[in-house]
Amino acid sequence: MFDLHRLRLLRELKHRGTLAAVAAALSYSPSAISQQLSQLETEVGVPLLEPVGRRVRLTQQAEILVAHTEAVLERLERAEADIATSLTDLTGTLRVASFQTAALALVPPALTSLRASHPRLRVHVTQMEPERALPGLLARDFDLVIAEEYPGIPNPRPAELEQEELCHDPLRLAHPPRAGSGGAADAADAADASGPTARLRALADHPWVLEPEGTAARHWAMTLCRSADFEPDVRFESTDLLLHLRLVEQGHAAALLPDLVWDGRPATVPLHQLPRGRRARRLFTAIRRGRGRHPAIQACRQALREAVGASGPPGRR
Repeated sequence: MFDLHRLRLLRELKHRGTLAAVAAALSYSPSAISQQLSQLETEVGVPLLEPVGRRVRLTQQAEILVAHTEAVLERLERAEADIATSLTDLTGTLRVASFQTAALALVPPALTSLRASHPRLRVHVTQMEPERALPGLLARDFDLVIAEEYPGIPNPRPAELEQEELCHDPLRLAHPPRAGSGGAADAADAADASGPTARLRALADHPWVLEPEGTAARHWAMTLCRSADFEPDVRFESTDLLLHLRLVEQGHAAALLPDLVWDGRPATVPLHQLPRGRRARRLFTAIRRGRGRHPAIQACRQALREAVGASGPPGRR
């Protein structure tokens, strides 16, 4: 029999990439991790790690072990869910990660609902972009992740994770009001009759605020602008959509804003529809396979669905 603790360390190394990262996540020293993995190699009887420069990577036999470890851990997740279901009171800690707009608009009302129905459940929330949160879910840093997927930019779907649809959040072109807009409002209004693509193209010479390079939102936005035959003049970059909104309000930039940023409040800048097929991002919750029947997961997902139902579209100017 192989030691499950050491198997989990090997799995952690696969997901975190380095011994130092595993040690930091689990509050061990790198030498202690290395010693445990050496003992696992002795148990298995074959090399599990091979050097690649200053790092190590898993051998083929180690990958086989990790695949079986994932199956064992999934069964343990199911066992934990069954035990929790057998109890009359929901307790323990649920670790949730969410990107910014969902954290602002959906998480607080969901927490209110959970506090009322399950007062002994402790919910720990971390604001984190999906690009980091989903790998963290695989590494067991979180129990549930609220994530997003932009039109035409599908996310990877690891077999170890399960997704559940939350909602579709409309995306809209936002440009400054006329006062201090530098002509952006007039250009967009003049293009209204020609449709969404012409309206986008009318802002080709205007400054833009977008999310940073390497994010799915940036990839989607660049593809959208290029499909309208222009390269946006990106002068501002941030993952903070409230900063995007402020820059639009103050007349410094055009932006692409989701309805969720308004949280049901009236819109403060002109909004316009985007071309067909590019009009909404998909919001979903992700969990590790085997956790779906856990009552804390089910309660959180239900509270989030209720929060979605309570949030309305932005008011129109």
